[in-house]
Amino acid sequence: MRGGAGASERQYRPWLGILFMCIACALFPIMNGMVKLLTATYPSEQVVWARVASHLVVVAIIFLPSRGLKMLRSHQPISQVICSMTLLASTLFFFGAVKHVGVAEAISISFIAPLAVVFLAWPLLGERITAVRLLAVIVGFAGVLVVIRPGSSVFQWASLMLVASAIAYAIYQIYIRRVGAVDHPSTSVFYSALGSTIVMSAVVPFVWVAPRSWGDVAMLASLGLFGGIGHYCVARAMTYAPANFIAPFNYTQMIGSVIVGYLMFAEVPDYYTWLGTALIVSAGLMVGLRRG
Repeated sequence: MRGGAGASERQYRPWLGILFMCIACALFPIMNGMVKLLTATYPSEQVVWARVASHLVVVAIIFLPSRGLKMLRSHQPISQVICSMTLLASTLFFFGAVKHVGVAEAISISFIAPLAVVFLAWPLLGERITAVRLLAVIVGFAGVLVVIRPGSSVFQWASLMLVASAIAYAIYQIYIRRVGAVDHPSTSVFYSALGSTIVMSAVVPFVWVAPRSWGDVAMLASLGLFGGIGHYCVARAMTYAPANFIAPFNYTQMIGSVIVGYLMFAEVPDYYTWLGTALIVSAGLMVGLRRG
């Protein structure tokens, strides 16, 4: 164990970890902005298919040369199927909703995923939830209510889809943690992309709209590239510093989302979005920085 700790200490480069996380958090809002643009013209199912299929290609190019057929070997195939389908559900909900709400509002609601992990890990993994973490979950969901404001004109079904997306992503994170103990990360990434691509390839012929320009083709094809590089940067960030140190920098996505929303769609988050986001982020930091 001491040898492992020494190797870990040599890899401890917190500023490099922050850099990789911030790169990821700059790429994700750009991808979400392109999704919002594309879903104004094309069915969200087609955009999801482009996202997962291009991601599958990127994963195959990166990992097949080094891993080969070993990448297909899973010790928990059922859990891999659950991971793939919950990630697909999260993507479908998010892409279907983002065309109806602001980019910053969509991201702020998605920030509840880590809090949902805390709550759902209790029944799914048997991890006990402390009073502090339960309070954080309550504060975080209160922040979501501030953002979507039930009973106001801002509240709409798209807001509920974003909540469903975050919960589906939380379930994905719980199961990916489970398979991570027995399967190589490349196996999980490959099967998550493969299962989603198979399902959406069966759906997309029924909703297909021919791309109107080569620019649209490029945007559709680049979704997987942006997502793939972004997730790679997150993974690299976690190798340079502890997760509880790096995770709070995930909230810098809000900065990029505000910039993308303003430049691409002239969106300016209102006071309630900022207030709700502050509550959600505070709750997330309470969970991430407190280890008990």
